[in-house]
Amino acid sequence: MRLHELSPAAGSAKERKRIGRGHGSGQGKTAGKGHKGQKARSGAKGAGFEGGQMPLARRVPKRGFNNIFRKEIAIVNLTALEEAFEAGATVNAQALIASGLIKKELDGVKILGSGELTKALTVQVKACSAAAKAKIEAAGGTVEVA
Repeated sequence: MRLHELSPAAGSAKERKRIGRGHGSGQGKTAGKGHKGQKARSGAKGAGFEGGQMPLARRVPKRGFNNIFRKEIAIVNLTALEEAFEAGATVNAQALIASGLIKKELDGVKILGSGELTKALTVQVKACSAAAKAKIEAAGGTVEVA
């Protein structure tokens, strides 16, 4: 194979529109800009320009803070574990997804202490509240926080 033999996959490369190159091109005369008006001129203002009026994006107050580093944690209560798992079971992200208690792992799973637990479970999760840990260990289970 040589460099001159290389070509992109069929349909992946789109040819650029050559505007203003005569009537035969299909984009001649007004070059796809219609007849007259501000948008037909060179230097026409783009999207969001409101003719000198304060644009909507600047009129609306900006509030809050968007934390792009936020960790999303899937939360499960002890009540759910009591209903979904048998005694001696290992509770981890895959087991929780398989049982339908969570849809996906996100950035980790946290067990919260709402409800009671009577079964001894081995819990392997990213985080566990102090109350949940105490209740799991009181029921004869173990908690492994990774």
